[in-house]
Amino acid sequence: MSAMDFELARHNMVEQQIRTWEVLDQRILDLVGRAPREDYVPAPYRGLAFADMNIPLGHGQVMMHPKLEARLLQELEIEPGDKILEIGTGSGYMAALLAALGRHVHSVEIFPDFTEAAHKQLAAHGVKNVTLEVGDGADGWNQHQPYDAILITGSLPVLPDSFHAGLAPGGRMIAIVGKSPAMEVRLIRRLDQANFSTASLFETDLPPLLNAKEPSRFVF
Repeated sequence: MSAMDFELARHNMVEQQIRTWEVLDQRILDLVGRAPREDYVPAPYRGLAFADMNIPLGHGQVMMHPKLEARLLQELEIEPGDKILEIGTGSGYMAALLAALGRHVHSVEIFPDFTEAAHKQLAAHGVKNVTLEVGDGADGWNQHQPYDAILITGSLPVLPDSFHAGLAPGGRMIAIVGKSPAMEVRLIRRLDQANFSTASLFETDLPPLLNAKEPSRFVF
């Protein structure tokens, strides 16, 4: 696919997929309209970089549909001064988008090869305000907390309370909670030191984070 074809596909993605999926924040539309998503997609799928589909990354993980990525970014309401935590670096594309909106991104990935590939792409595109770390973030990541925004890019059968503790007052978190095929996208806000609000946004279906906790089962 030529550079011109990529630009046309990117334009069509924004207009036909993203804008029609209740993404109306012009900052987000402009950002995904210029971000080089094709460079973060594994080579065998590069021609599908702007298709309305999950793209396999390996290890049973995927890049989300472009419209889902954009919708989650919109719901997080990232501000320029925000410190952001991303659980699940994947290809590095979402980290690049978050970095364009906020002050600094800490992105945690359990698969070292994903981190290595993401590092190369972020460096190639001059993205400097992302710190990539290899580790298991399925129960949160407290090394740099509190965070103004947290995005968990894989699903969780249940959301551990430890994630709530990582939010600064006024902070926002997106978590995808439940089991396939119907998972709930939740927006959690920390209202003050002790209180949180939770809103259910819509349903989707994503592979779970590795080592995600299962719901407790009572034995009688």
